[in-house]
Amino acid sequence: MTAFWRLPATEIAALVRTRKASATEVARDALARLDATNPAINAVVDHRPAAVLEQAARIDAVIASGEDAGPMAGVPVTIKVNVDQAGFATTNGLRLQQGLVAQQDNPVVANLRRAGAVLLGRTNTPAFSLRWFTRNSLHGHTKNPHDASITPGGSSGGAAAAVAAGIGAIGHGTDIGGSIRYPAYACGVHGLRPTLGRIPAWNPSGADRHIGGQLMAVSGPIARTIGDVALAYDAMRARDIRDPWWVDVPHAGPPAPKRAALCLAPDGMAVQPAVQDALRDAASRLEKAGWTIEEVDTPPLRRPAELQAMLWLAESRRGLNRALREEDDPDASFVFAQMEALCPMPDLDALMDALQVRSGFVRQWMEFFERFPIAITPVSGELPFRDQEDVESPEAFRRIIEAQLTQVGLPLMGLPGLTVATGLVGTVPVGVQLLAARYREDLLLDAGAVIEAAGASVAPVDPR
Repeated sequence: MTAFWRLPATEIAALVRTRKASATEVARDALARLDATNPAINAVVDHRPAAVLEQAARIDAVIASGEDAGPMAGVPVTIKVNVDQAGFATTNGLRLQQGLVAQQDNPVVANLRRAGAVLLGRTNTPAFSLRWFTRNSLHGHTKNPHDASITPGGSSGGAAAAVAAGIGAIGHGTDIGGSIRYPAYACGVHGLRPTLGRIPAWNPSGADRHIGGQLMAVSGPIARTIGDVALAYDAMRARDIRDPWWVDVPHAGPPAPKRAALCLAPDGMAVQPAVQDALRDAASRLEKAGWTIEEVDTPPLRRPAELQAMLWLAESRRGLNRALREEDDPDASFVFAQMEALCPMPDLDALMDALQVRSGFVRQWMEFFERFPIAITPVSGELPFRDQEDVESPEAFRRIIEAQLTQVGLPLMGLPGLTVATGLVGTVPVGVQLLAARYREDLLLDAGAVIEAAGASVAPVDPR
């Protein structure tokens, strides 16, 4: 029997579309892999096998009738529990929301369905989807399949752990401060944070976000190959006017020179030698493929990170703090307390000033990308953290948030970023983050494919 769970999404879709395999066969194999590995890592926290097989049977029927089942026909995909999927609770890792059952799909989920994906299960997130670790009082603790002593990342830790373990070829994630890019890094896979407005998203089950969330929160794909990231990204970004930020921009922009900035310590952040080694390795792979590499610093990230936190906390302080008290999740309570200690309460003037200076930061970054179409930066200043390290002490939290400067600073400008896995340091994954101008995901994917091709391929791992 073919182990479909080992195959990339592009191969699965090709097999199903040409009737060399059925979507039902692929779905049964995916469910078996889930049953075999998920108990050890707790990445998928809700799945319904009968419904999965029903989806697959519908795809097989469409193909049998001679119709097009979509570019992702039969590909098993997981969905994060903080977005609406009809018939499932949008828990966001909260006991308070375990009865919040969605009546309709979020646009990103609807787009995946239309593309022929089979929705395999719902993946875990920390409470309120806030942390670079994944544990909550409702669904429990997600483990990294590479090494249980390190974090699987967060908040899309369940999605990345599932993909790394072969539970689905694609994982849906969300990112407001690194929640796609960091779990991909920690689990040794690839993850794309798209430009604001590229992928439509909206939860009908809840109120619209305040301005901070609207400017910075996006959905995107996590996968084991860059080709699969590209496939899922194309499916996810289809038109849906329910998201007023969605823009209809072509996938590819004008040709750009093969020139990249190597940014070893962006905006003065401390970066471990092993991480810098990965950055130099990625730059070398591009250089051998004909790219010009220049070592430079990035435009500002530190001040954008401070303003990002201020805008996000301004939203939470207007109502989320009451939910925080009612949920009484120990991890979330500790993390919010640390963030609030680092971020004073803004007045109206501070909020207006933040939105004003955001324009200047966007301008600086866009000018930077005129010189360097791609920037190679750390995903984090450190190798993946020891699991639950952020809640050990205020000092540990401050060190960790400093190491995540490239995660937190980028979303203020609405820029895209791609995590590319490059290898292991012992049992610990490592990788790099590629940055590009707005709506230039095509450049990220092209450069990511070059880096990927020059290294070892990412294969599913059995949880250790």
